Amino acid sequence: MIRYVNAQVTGKTSAVRCSSTKMSIIGIVAVDRNLAIGKGGTLAWHYPADMKFFKQTTIGNAVVMGSRTWQTLKRPLPDRMNIVLTSKQNTPTDSIVTLSDIGSVLTLAKTLTRDLFVIGGAQIYEAFLPHIDRWVVTEVPLSVEGADTFMLSNFLQGFELYEVRQLDEQLRVKFYERSRA
Repeated sequence: MIRYVNAQVTGKTSAVRCSSTKMSIIGIVAVDRNLAIGKGGTLAWHYPADMKFFKQTTIGNAVVMGSRTWQTLKRPLPDRMNIVLTSKQNTPTDSIVTLSDIGSVLTLAKTLTRDLFVIGGAQIYEAFLPHIDRWVVTEVPLSVEGADTFMLSNFLQGFELYEVRQLDEQLRVKFYERSRA
């Protein structure tokens, strides 16, 4: 059964469905109508409701990103464990964890008592795809001209929709979990 929720983003933490107390690996992404996620190394849109939802959903958890995504941030995301997957060892490590391969991230994830959110970019989403338990997908009501970074067309294959939330008049978030078949 799919649950539909009209949810205005407030100051309260936004819960993502938890099937148990065990840590989950959750992909969180915003896509346009053509599954674009970026243009020129950045997001091709800015929706305050989506940014607030992202913050509320990931706060208190761990986030993993690639080095290019890390470079677009001005600083580590506050109140989250920031993990950067990179082969470069010259990345500053005072407030982030740098790991060189996905196996190291998965080993670390097993020790976490919180969820691990995969936040991009495209290569990181693709690398983690076999390990992701759930997806949180914001649908952006645009077709970005000149977009150069896309999600795989089949990234939701093997996942079932379980909830839809309307963030505002324009944005809808869909929640998926891996099929148990």
